[in-house]
Amino acid sequence: MLTMNVREKDEKINLYVVLIGLIILLFFTIIIGVSVGTLRIPFEQTYTIFVEKLLDLEPSNVTYSGVLWKIRMPRVLMGVVVGAGLSLCGIVMQAVVQNPLAEPFLLGISAGGYLGSGVLGLVSGLGLAFTAFLGALSAAVCVLFLSSFRSSITTTKLILSGTIANALFTAIANFIIVFSGTDNTIARVTYWTMGSLSSAKWDNLLLPTIAVGTVTAYFLTQYRTLNAMLQGEEIAITLGIRLNFYRKIYTLLVAFLTGILVATCGIIGFVGLVIPHIARALVGPRSSEIDSGGYFNR
Repeated sequence: MLTMNVREKDEKINLYVVLIGLIILLFFTIIIGVSVGTLRIPFEQTYTIFVEKLLDLEPSNVTYSGVLWKIRMPRVLMGVVVGAGLSLCGIVMQAVVQNPLAEPFLLGISAGGYLGSGVLGLVSGLGLAFTAFLGALSAAVCVLFLSSFRSSITTTKLILSGTIANALFTAIANFIIVFSGTDNTIARVTYWTMGSLSSAKWDNLLLPTIAVGTVTAYFLTQYRTLNAMLQGEEIAITLGIRLNFYRKIYTLLVAFLTGILVATCGIIGFVGLVIPHIARALVGPRSSEIDSGGYFNR
């Protein structure tokens, strides 16, 4: 008993040390991100700009201050928010489908966003971000319907439904864009699918931040259920976990959050797949710790 208490204490200390280290690393990454670019801002000037902004002083260098606050800072912060959101979604999806290769776009969300942005957004002339969100959410709802049709949701059905939706939505989008879109439309859709933070502004940073913060707060309260899911269906059912119910709730939340992030900055892959594994290597396999580690480790 004493040995277990000592081990748990050591694990908590290790977790706190890792989190503090990641926060410090994130801070320096932000500093580098706003300083490096076509116009290189010296680090001492970056420090001066932050101090001037904090004390509400007139900027000593208007050009540097304008580039940093109006262009680079929103993009860097958007990258932090999007990275945190996709990392969280990856952690949840890997628990829901019990597959270490699962990631947020497993539900066909990327293909749905592609269809929404390409067909509704560009061909019809409606707003790109809004239609991309609708497309992403529609794909997730379609996957949920297919995977729960006439029976409860299973990991196999969820993965197969996501694969079907991804292929179907991508094929429809490609067909309509090629035959209905102009060269400019095709170029814009292609650029959107590559993912970009160039559209980040202070006024469109609030919604993703609130969404990521809210969903993160919710999943931090669900770590016991996520841990049970990771142990397998039989153990989770034995522990009284309503798998079908929680899979639907978690999948909808992941779809909602990923849809907002996709609508904001396009399709950014790899983050939701790899960061959960890096977080596990740093802080351990438990979901509550992975959520914390993955939030800062991008």
